[in-house]
Amino acid sequence: MPSPRTQQALARLADLTPRQIASELDRYIVGQSEAKKAVAIALRNRWRRQRAPESIREEISPNNIILIGPTGVGKTEIARRLAKLAGAPFIKVEASKFTEVGYVGRDVESMVRDLVESAIDMVRSERESEVEDLAHERVDERLLDLLLPPPPAAEKVEAPQANGGAAPGGPSKSDDDALGVFLVSGSGAVVKEQVDTAQERYKRTREKLKNLLLDGKLEEREVEVEVTPQSSPMFDVLASQGAPEGMDNISDMLKEMLPKRKKKRTVKVSEARRILFEQELEKLIDLEDVTADALERVETLGIIFLDEIDKIAGERSQMGGPDVSREGVQRDLLPIVEGSNVQTKYGMVKTDHVLFIAAGAFHVSKPSDLIPELQGRFPIRVELKPLTEQDFVRIMTEPENALTKQYAALVEADGAKLDFNADGIAEIARIAALVNERMENIGARRLHTVMTTLLEDVLFDLPDRGNASIVVDQGVVRDRLKAVVEDEDLRKYIL
Repeated sequence: MPSPRTQQALARLADLTPRQIASELDRYIVGQSEAKKAVAIALRNRWRRQRAPESIREEISPNNIILIGPTGVGKTEIARRLAKLAGAPFIKVEASKFTEVGYVGRDVESMVRDLVESAIDMVRSERESEVEDLAHERVDERLLDLLLPPPPAAEKVEAPQANGGAAPGGPSKSDDDALGVFLVSGSGAVVKEQVDTAQERYKRTREKLKNLLLDGKLEEREVEVEVTPQSSPMFDVLASQGAPEGMDNISDMLKEMLPKRKKKRTVKVSEARRILFEQELEKLIDLEDVTADALERVETLGIIFLDEIDKIAGERSQMGGPDVSREGVQRDLLPIVEGSNVQTKYGMVKTDHVLFIAAGAFHVSKPSDLIPELQGRFPIRVELKPLTEQDFVRIMTEPENALTKQYAALVEADGAKLDFNADGIAEIARIAALVNERMENIGARRLHTVMTTLLEDVLFDLPDRGNASIVVDQGVVRDRLKAVVEDEDLRKYIL
C-alpha cells in the first residue's frame, strides 16, 4: 500500500484523463498527436494500476514506449513534459554512454541510481516547501539572537555575602534559588527589580529590531555564525563522475565516520540568512522519511528516458571495433527494463514498474535490429513525423515557451520591444525548412540557429540603441539572411 504522500502524488493523476494530458502537452509541443496519445495512455495506466485489485496489481507491467523519429521533432520534450505533469521522478540518459562490462563507460544500473537521486531531490524540495514558513520564522529569531544577545540571567548576578549568599565565583544556582537569596538579603528586592527592568528593556529593543529586520533594513549588518566546512577535496575525487561504481558510497561512509568540525564566520545578515535557513531545513526535515518516500515514488511513478537507443542497435560486428559492445549493452539493459532489484546507497530499488521511454532517429538501424528480448519489453512504438514549414510557423507562435516569446522577453529586459509580424515568422519558417532540406535535417533546432543569426546584431547593439521598438518582418528577415542562405559555405557553418 503506497504511503499517504505517494497516494497524494497518484491522486494528481486521477484528475488527468488521457485527453487532458494530451491537451497539456499541446501547450508546449506542436503536432505529434500519435506520440502524445501513447504517452498519455501510459501515464494514466500508472493510476489505473493502483486502482486495480491487489491480487493482480503487481502483475500489471508498464507499457514501455519507443519513440521513432529524426532529431528535433519533440521526442525528449514529450517525455520531459510528461514527467513534470505527473510530478514523477524523471531522468534522461543516453544509451550510447553505457558499455558492456569490461569496456570503458558507465554501468547500466547507474541510471536507476540517478533516478533515485532525482527522486530524493524532488521529495526533499516538496518537504522544504511545506516547512519553509516555519524555517523562516526560526531564522528570524536566530538572527535577532545574534544581533541582540539576551541579557545575563538573574543567576549570573553576584548575590550579597550576608545571610548565606553565594560567594563570588562559587557554584551557580537556578533562577529561583538566586532570586530566593536576593529576596532574603536586604538588597534582594532592588536586584529583582533591576533584572525585571533589564528584561523589559530587552523585549522592547528586540521588538524594534525585529521590525527593522523584517523591513530589510539590517541586511548589511555583520553577524557571527557557525558553519560546517565543505568536505575534503579527497572525498570529491572519490565520488567524481569518472570514479568506479560504488566509490560514492565509500565517500559517504568516510564523511560519516570523521567528526564534523565547525568554524565561525563573520558575514552580512543577508548571507547569514541563507546559511541559517539551510541549517533550519536540515533540522526540520527527516531524511529517513524523505528517502523512504523517494524510493517508493521511484518504484511507483519513476520514468527513465533512454535517448539514442538506435546507437546500440545494429548488426553485430564480426570484426570487433566500436560495435563490439552494442549487443552487450542491450543484454545489460534487459534485466533493468524487465524488472530487477538494483542496489543503491539508499537501499534496494525494484524496477518492475518503472516506465521506460526510449527514443532514437533510427536512420541507419531500425527497431527490429534490437535483440528480440529487448524489443519485447517495448511493446508500443510510435513514429514521429518530420516537421514541415507550417509546423515551424506554429512552433514559433502557439506554445507558451515559443521562441518568439523568449526573444521578446530577452529584448524587453533592456527596455526595448520586439515584435514579429506574421510575414516575418513565415519567412523564418521557410528558411529553416529550406536549410533542413539542403543540409542535415535537425528539425525544430534549426529555428534556434536561424533566429540566433537573424537577431545577432540586434542583441549586440541593444543596450546602446535606446528603447525604440524593433519590428521583424519579411523584408528584415530576407535582408539579414539572404547572403547566408545563398552562400553554401556560409550556410554550412552558420546555419
